[in-house]
Amino acid sequence: MHHSRLSSILIDCRTEDLDSAARFWSAALGRPLRDGAHPDGANYVTLVTHDDEPVIEVQKVDHESRVHLDIESDDIEAEVHRLEALGAKRVAAVKTWVVMEAPSGQRFCVIRPQHGGKLGPHANEWPDPGD
Repeated sequence: MHHSRLSSILIDCRTEDLDSAARFWSAALGRPLRDGAHPDGANYVTLVTHDDEPVIEVQKVDHESRVHLDIESDDIEAEVHRLEALGAKRVAAVKTWVVMEAPSGQRFCVIRPQHGGKLGPHANEWPDPGD
């Protein structure tokens, strides 16, 4: 068995001024900016959310601006295989996550657990192939 759930909402911004974009989204969503550097580098700014809410990050990107979702899982490969069986395509492996594309074209990522490494009581439980 493995577990997964909606983890994050990423606001992808094609901009040279990530700080201004992050300040806009902070004000628009009523969430302050989290202090400290992001563990994945300077292309991200995290907004403060509660432990039972999705993580919200503003990300500097080279592609068109859009919003994308992250699904967190305690077994990334098992979750990727489950999603592929539903029709998603694996696009790329990046550091510790996998970029996927839904059959309808939206990009999303499968990532490690956030919020201190715990998925929490509302995570979905999925049988692994062969279970």
